[in-house]
Amino acid sequence: MLDVRHMINTSRAVADSPLMPSAIAPAMTRTAAGDAAQFVDFSSKQIAILFVVLTGITSIPIVLYPWPPLADYMNHLARMYIIGGGGGDADLARFYEINWQLIPNLMMDLLVPPLERLTNVYVAGQAYIAMSFVLIMSGTLALNRQLYGRWSVLPLIAFPLLYNKVFLIGTLNYVFGIGLCLWALAVWVQLRDRSVMLRLGISTVFVLALFLCHLFALGLYGLGLLAYELYRLAAIHAQQARSAEIPQRPSSSLLIDFLATGLPFLPVLPLLMMSPTWGLRGSFMWEFSGKLEGIAFVVEAYSPAAAFVLTGIVTFAAGWAVRQQALKFHPFGYVLMALGGLAYLAMPRIVFDTYMSDQRMPIALAFMAIACAHINVHHPQVRRGFATVLVLLLAIRVFEVETVWAEQSRVTTSFRESTRHIARGAKVLVAYGDAQAGEETRDLPLVHAASLAVIERSALVATNFTVPGKQVLRVRAEYRDQVDTSDGTPPSIEELIEAVEDESIVMSAYWKQWTTDFDYLYVLFTERDYENPDPALLTTIYEGRRFVLYRINRSQLEATAGN
Repeated sequence: MLDVRHMINTSRAVADSPLMPSAIAPAMTRTAAGDAAQFVDFSSKQIAILFVVLTGITSIPIVLYPWPPLADYMNHLARMYIIGGGGGDADLARFYEINWQLIPNLMMDLLVPPLERLTNVYVAGQAYIAMSFVLIMSGTLALNRQLYGRWSVLPLIAFPLLYNKVFLIGTLNYVFGIGLCLWALAVWVQLRDRSVMLRLGISTVFVLALFLCHLFALGLYGLGLLAYELYRLAAIHAQQARSAEIPQRPSSSLLIDFLATGLPFLPVLPLLMMSPTWGLRGSFMWEFSGKLEGIAFVVEAYSPAAAFVLTGIVTFAAGWAVRQQALKFHPFGYVLMALGGLAYLAMPRIVFDTYMSDQRMPIALAFMAIACAHINVHHPQVRRGFATVLVLLLAIRVFEVETVWAEQSRVTTSFRESTRHIARGAKVLVAYGDAQAGEETRDLPLVHAASLAVIERSALVATNFTVPGKQVLRVRAEYRDQVDTSDGTPPSIEELIEAVEDESIVMSAYWKQWTTDFDYLYVLFTERDYENPDPALLTTIYEGRRFVLYRINRSQLEATAGN
């Protein structure tokens, strides 16, 4: 049976509740007030100061490195640059067009281009990442505030989790959606006992906004609402069962109230069916392998040792707090974790042509779980100690990220330097020197680094994201056969050379006529002293850190064809 002593809202909100039986409200009011009196925590001002300080510490890597080495980030940023007008660039207009459609993956496309007009695309991208971080952490604090009726310092423990594997892959619309989902849940809890129309109306606004962020973020909001409403039903029944003086509310009334929670989600299916994303519904794959890895993504960034230390410190501190009866976990959190665990097991690895669909879920559930926790730090020395540990945990994570980014930024800086050797308005192909590369942490900054050529040299890059149903960016019809429109893996250099040497090979790949369709070739994941695979076809014009830029020798090819 769930303990309603931790029922959310302040005493006034509970007492004035139109949805709670009037006989229940006074008892819950007394309990809520009693619990609040027991919690001696940091003051609101102290929590606000800590929030600002920790946000500043967290943002250090973002501020120091204008090209964060996230796997998909540069590709997304190139799209932002094109949407923003690309400075009125004629070459970009020749290659690309924007086909605005209702796609559940648009938030970055809507927010970054306006910011770009105020500064440049790199700073706009940094601002978007910082906004996502602030949205997640403030949402965690706000949800905790609504569940316990007062501000708590404990949610700040989530700051080190902002740098996680899901973020490092560059799923920035989803990351933004996590923060929006947390705020949506906080607002729902705050409005739960107020006007039904107001609550459902605001929830509908959040549903539509989350739809524009990412379908999975919208699903998280639905999961959170289901968990909260189930908890609330159990709390009402438990309270009624304990007191004979409380009038029984009809089950039909409770059921209608419960089902009304889903009304804001009714437009989702029609909107999805109207979207080109609906055409991707056939891609589906479920697998159990990788489920544990997805959980590890919550605490792991780059160093397993750092993740182990962070986990160890938090586990020890939580164990001590439980033993001292200082740590509380809201009953809503238990329901949420149970439903979340089942949903995670059922979630496919690929759905709507989106990989890692299931492995994105644990990090969002982690922020929600932290929002459900509360710690009683009643002694001034304990409060100072908690703040010290909190800053230490974040410092470990930021130091880990900053150290890796300092090394990886050399790759990105080198890549940007290489783009200066590309003629404006050129067409650029990307290939792998190692066909098995692209999955390791050290590979991340290179995977989509070629998209820098879009921003720096107004180039057509074959690997830019232009997948119908996933992005609004399109390549114009005359160049569409020369780019990857399925978000696949680039060819290996061996495949390219073989396609030239063996004319009997029949293929439909976008790179089948690469020697005539493209001007430059980036070969990624090369080792030192990498040899030119075909000097007759390719001229080396830049050797960087684990990549080489070649110019394709069209004149040589034409001479060979003439002979």
